[in-house]
Amino acid sequence: MPAIRSCLVLAALLLAGAAAARDYRYSDAHLHYVDFFQESAGMDELLASMARNRVDHVMLAGIPVAKKWHEDEPKRPRYYAGDDAAAYWYSATDVLVAAAVKRLPAEQRRRFHPFLSGFNPNDKNSDAHIRRMLELEPGLWQGIGEVFTRHDDLTSLTEGDTPRANNEAMARIYHLAAEHDLPVLLHSNITSKRERNPLYLHEIEEPLRNHPHVRFIWAHAGTSMEIHRHQKRLDFLLPVLTRLLDDYPNLYIDLSWTVLRPYLLDEEGKPDPDWLALVRRHSGRFMIGSDVVGSFDGLGEQLGAFDAFLDALPEGVARKVARDNFLAVLPRWARGNAPAP
Repeated sequence: MPAIRSCLVLAALLLAGAAAARDYRYSDAHLHYVDFFQESAGMDELLASMARNRVDHVMLAGIPVAKKWHEDEPKRPRYYAGDDAAAYWYSATDVLVAAAVKRLPAEQRRRFHPFLSGFNPNDKNSDAHIRRMLELEPGLWQGIGEVFTRHDDLTSLTEGDTPRANNEAMARIYHLAAEHDLPVLLHSNITSKRERNPLYLHEIEEPLRNHPHVRFIWAHAGTSMEIHRHQKRLDFLLPVLTRLLDDYPNLYIDLSWTVLRPYLLDEEGKPDPDWLALVRRHSGRFMIGSDVVGSFDGLGEQLGAFDAFLDALPEGVARKVARDNFLAVLPRWARGNAPAP
């Protein structure tokens, strides 16, 4: 028995050492080139941060709203929640993203995967706008999003009606996404700040069911920082995700930072075994993102924070979550499997 115990301990140490030695290459599946004032630190800073932090590929999006600096506010807010002034839908965000990518040399440009986001998800004209943008820049846009639908305080601050992932305007966009083989990154909160049940689940589940040919990436798995301020942990989240992933093969999960804690890692930084089991079971359906907005100093910190969880996965699965799953969800032509449009 002592000999067996010694062998087991040695094996565990060897496995731990192997995990610690992993140097991951990343795809950032959720990055905003500009902030809520449509400003950016610029592509040079982003490229430098990618080089420092082993980031091979980036999903590049604008921010679909702009925060107003209200006449009555003496100081410019620094974030959308900085004061009570409204935000408004801002289409020029896509122009800023396109210009930044088009200035890159060809060898760098292939590392960026621009997504269209500058449209009002309540407007049934938006699919026509997206179609025009695709025609203006053939072969540039590789996805749609991040689409802001339910987004707690940002929703209440944004001028106009409450956007929903299951409204008629978005249904038209999903048809267009299927036509052009474009994945859709959706921010759709699973609940409100105080309801301890999946209050808005139907808003994401209806599109999953009604548009099986669209690859949906659910931003933050339906969570948000504001929800967690009021509810530390959504106990129903894991069972709901388990069912949805089993039922809908077109669902992919963006694990960016609001999912990291309190779900993937506990208060002591140890990986949650149930989440590990779910990721192993659906090893091609999870990806990570930084969700940085316009400034890129924190890129490595945000992505590297997932390493403790990744290290607890089989190495092949971990590398898929860190890098390859995002690339696999892109259009066939962007993966080299079909001609560009």
